[in-house]
Amino acid sequence: NAALAHYSPSNGSSRTLSAREMYLFDTGGQYLDGTTDITRTVHWGEPTPLQKEAYTRVLMGNIDLSRLIFPSNTAGRTVESFARRALWDVGLNYGHGTGHGVGNFLSVHEWPMGFQSNNVPLEAGMFTSIEPGYYQDGEFGIRIEDVALVVEAQTEKPFLTFEVVSLVPYDRNLIDLSLLSPEQICYLNSYYERIRAHVGPELQRQRLEEAHAWLQESTKP
Repeated sequence: NAALAHYSPSNGSSRTLSAREMYLFDTGGQYLDGTTDITRTVHWGEPTPLQKEAYTRVLMGNIDLSRLIFPSNTAGRTVESFARRALWDVGLNYGHGTGHGVGNFLSVHEWPMGFQSNNVPLEAGMFTSIEPGYYQDGEFGIRIEDVALVVEAQTEKPFLTFEVVSLVPYDRNLIDLSLLSPEQICYLNSYYERIRAHVGPELQRQRLEEAHAWLQESTKP
């Protein structure tokens, strides 16, 4: 049912999970110290070539927007296409917004910031989701969503960039490394180092050894 971008389960449409399909889960929670909104797509079996390429191109778009450096006072709509470029290169696209503001123990979809035409310019301190996707009618759906903080870039003049604060690995089973640029692979490796450094010790502190072993395997360079 993930081919429907905004699917909600019901008794009439629910299906049994299978290792032979892609599985998209959009998850999150609201806590006293913040709100999470993270989407990951996985395949526990053998993905088709189209599924693997589509997933990789969605990931490429996520990375390209996440690592972008842009001038201060830039509107989100100005940079939104960076998340779509890898899909556009092969004639693919997605029919929803690329991201939305995220509140601090407030609204999960919080205005006035985001990547649409009526959003305000991006400023340091704002939180936004970055969530490109791809949906094949009746077949499968892909979305990769992270929450990112707008921060000042390490540039001579005041420019901005994003710091991804969602620390969850991507599905290695679906990544076609041959499509990724060296810069995108470098970004992935740096991101995986951050996940190991921040999440690994906490899993060990809670004695979640199975989860820790999974994390180590999922964040190999």
